[in-house]
Amino acid sequence: MANIRFDDVSKRYPGKIAVDRVSFEVPNGTFFALLGPSGCGKTTILRLIAGLERPDAGEIAIGKKPVAGHGRFVGPEHRGLGMVFQSYALWPHMTVAANVDFGLAGRGLSRAERRNRVREALDLVGLSAEGARRPHQLSGGQRQRVALARSLAVRPGIILLDEPLANLDAHLRQTMLAEFGRIHAQARTTFVFVTHDQNEAMALADQVAVMDHGRLQQLAPPEELFSRPASPMVARFVGQGRLLAADVVASAGRTTRIRLDDTEFQVEGAAPIGPGWLCLRARDVELAGDGAAGERLNGRVVASRFEGGDHRLTVEVGAAGATGLVDVLSPQRGRIGEAVRLALRGGWVLAREAT
Repeated sequence: MANIRFDDVSKRYPGKIAVDRVSFEVPNGTFFALLGPSGCGKTTILRLIAGLERPDAGEIAIGKKPVAGHGRFVGPEHRGLGMVFQSYALWPHMTVAANVDFGLAGRGLSRAERRNRVREALDLVGLSAEGARRPHQLSGGQRQRVALARSLAVRPGIILLDEPLANLDAHLRQTMLAEFGRIHAQARTTFVFVTHDQNEAMALADQVAVMDHGRLQQLAPPEELFSRPASPMVARFVGQGRLLAADVVASAGRTTRIRLDDTEFQVEGAAPIGPGWLCLRARDVELAGDGAAGERLNGRVVASRFEGGDHRLTVEVGAAGATGLVDVLSPQRGRIGEAVRLALRGGWVLAREAT
């Protein structure tokens, strides 16, 4: 196992800063996910870890050894890494066992040791009975596991996974999520997983780094990203969050009192007094009857769709000129234009100047 450290790392391409002064550390044995929209810099970070790109500034270290920066550069073959691509990159004319063995060539191992490593790797990914088959005889999920076994066989300190589930159908993707979690727990190797799919990142990772426009927006466990986003981008990107402009009128510790549409609410957050954002997800809001007591938001339904066993209503709230949208789950389909009242069950407040 090995830890990874980025210290103020930047990477530029003509006309674009792909990675902009990024710093983080990945502890040994962590399942670490790089998450963000297309073009955010996550794949460039993976390539910088792999040694397929050189940083323009900053330093990268693997374990206690600097591998890039300040005039030093260690090539990919000397970094102790394994890499799994979304295209599998298997040799079609070779058997499964031969594909796994291919990465062991030239490492000074005896034939017996190579056979043992191939067997152990195939056992770990659940393909011990498939060694004599060829890639075209396997399902997509099985081919993905062969690619992972090939990386595991060389016993790397770090395995890099570049959108490995992108080519699988939805059902198979769910199966492979469980398999990746199991394999990581058994292998105890540091995994770095690149994805644009937040469900994959949140299901698998111990730590998630959310990237946007080359910058690290937040690095945290999945639960913290969801409940306590550090920026408006994270609030919107993770968990389908909605942002409403609000004024913070009191703040004490992690409790704030905000004014929204001439009504005051007490919500969790760490924003100072002044302009703020209220981040709301569907679970933070519920429909309230006309006779319900307490603070309420008035709104009207602007969209309705059936999703996951409930109707998800999109409701416009706020005064004229300062309206916003929130989502709320309902057992019945909403009528477009219908007036509704909403009660808050949760939420998170951010300072308005946060970017």
